[in-house]
Amino acid sequence: MNYNWDLLLRLLHEVQQSANDSFKPRRYAEDYAAELESAGRPLPNLDSLRAEAADYESRLFEGGFIASRPEKEGGNGENFVLTERGARLLAILDGREPDSVSLRQRLTAQGDSALAPETFDGLVAGRG
Repeated sequence: MNYNWDLLLRLLHEVQQSANDSFKPRRYAEDYAAELESAGRPLPNLDSLRAEAADYESRLFEGGFIASRPEKEGGNGENFVLTERGARLLAILDGREPDSVSLRQRLTAQGDSALAPETFDGLVAGRG
């Protein structure tokens, strides 16, 4: 599997902004596709992109990159907060982390296991 890091970045940004709203990965995928199209880039298969976004939501949650938003912070059981690991991934994908380009390349090289907690943590700690 090759991750669509730009779509993942979009989803992580949406997590940050989802305080009182349900997380809607399929809608975010549609918005992402519309942005690609308006930028003159090829439009991906929308159904595949929606499914990919839903899969990413599960991977981010299961990998400890996002967690259910506490009720006192506007949690409704269908929205999330970034964990420390998720904030680190966001910083890498956003280019705010030192050596972000190299880290993104190293994550890509890990293929399907890039978002496995032990793989991700090892890479960002410099052990990967």
